[in-house]
Amino acid sequence: MRWPTQYDLATGLVTGVAPPGAAENGPLRVVPTTLSPLAALEAAVLPALRRPPCLISFSGGLDSSVVLAVAVRVARREGLPDPVPVTWRFTGAPRAYESPWQDEIVRVLDVGRDWQILTAEDDLDLVGPVARRFLHRFGVLHPLNLHLHLPIVELAAGGSLLTGGGGDQILAGWRRPAPASLREAAGRLRAAVRRHRPAATEVFPWLRPRAARHVHRAYRAEERAEPVRLDERVAWHLRRRDLRTSVACFTRVADAHDVRLVQPLLDPVFAGALVGWAGRRRRPTRAELLAGIAAGELPAPVTAARRKAHFLAVFLRRPTRDFVQHWDGHGVDEDVVDPAALREVWSRWPIPECTAGLVQHLWLRQNPPASSPWPTPHMEVSS
Repeated sequence: MRWPTQYDLATGLVTGVAPPGAAENGPLRVVPTTLSPLAALEAAVLPALRRPPCLISFSGGLDSSVVLAVAVRVARREGLPDPVPVTWRFTGAPRAYESPWQDEIVRVLDVGRDWQILTAEDDLDLVGPVARRFLHRFGVLHPLNLHLHLPIVELAAGGSLLTGGGGDQILAGWRRPAPASLREAAGRLRAAVRRHRPAATEVFPWLRPRAARHVHRAYRAEERAEPVRLDERVAWHLRRRDLRTSVACFTRVADAHDVRLVQPLLDPVFAGALVGWAGRRRRPTRAELLAGIAAGELPAPVTAARRKAHFLAVFLRRPTRDFVQHWDGHGVDEDVVDPAALREVWSRWPIPECTAGLVQHLWLRQNPPASSPWPTPHMEVSS
């Protein structure tokens, strides 16, 4: 399934992992190589640089900073135009503040002349002005914040777009690094014993109990299934439906604007180079992988540790608050969603992140485009 289903939108999660070998010839796979990870990244960005204008969605986080630094390095070596960083800056979302890192990376790479900075207040809300244009053209896609890339894709029309997409899966994974000492291990064990594990109906209170139990089991099983070794972890994430759906949806939007979308951290040869170099490592940290990828060839600030930004407040603003407060209780699949429970959940702010798909789905039902986007399939709840 390449697009999110009604069930995905109701539960807020896209789960499922394809079996090994199911997509050996697809865009998300591992191709063995003798290249170093840095050389593989350089090869991955080159097609985008050769199709100007080459823009890069640049947040100042580690992944987009590495991609920008590698692209600048290759462009100058090959005599091609520098990539153009495009950055969103937000008001009223302090946890998404990354301006100092953005400024430092742009300064050290000397790409400030053409840097495009976009500013947003309510613009990127789940049903704000940008999302409304996006929903009317494409319908509800995954991830539910994909509309933030619409203005960037429009700027890149006829050219190419680089992103740091895939870094959270390929470089970081979900598992915590192994404890550094027996004391740390004991502390983790004590915390696990004390930790309250909420019931499925507490985690997904807007769902019917059967649906809540089903999605909770599926999500917990997927969390536990992530491999420990890097080579197995990378291959596993590349088979996850969540990532594959994200890439398919983003590609759909880029293709509609004649933009070549390049996500170097998901490049098959880079994946092969990464596991060829560090594949046997167990639970490697993002920091050690980035240090190895950079191999001393990228400016130090590019891979320096920094706080992980959080963007929920960018997408939950006044338009969403107004919509959920006035929702009439109609339009959901009542076999999966309890409308009364959803209204109760939406009576408190902020609303749960996993109900974002329902916000967009219900807004679109109430405000359909002149010509409807492709239909969204229905998924039955398993027993």
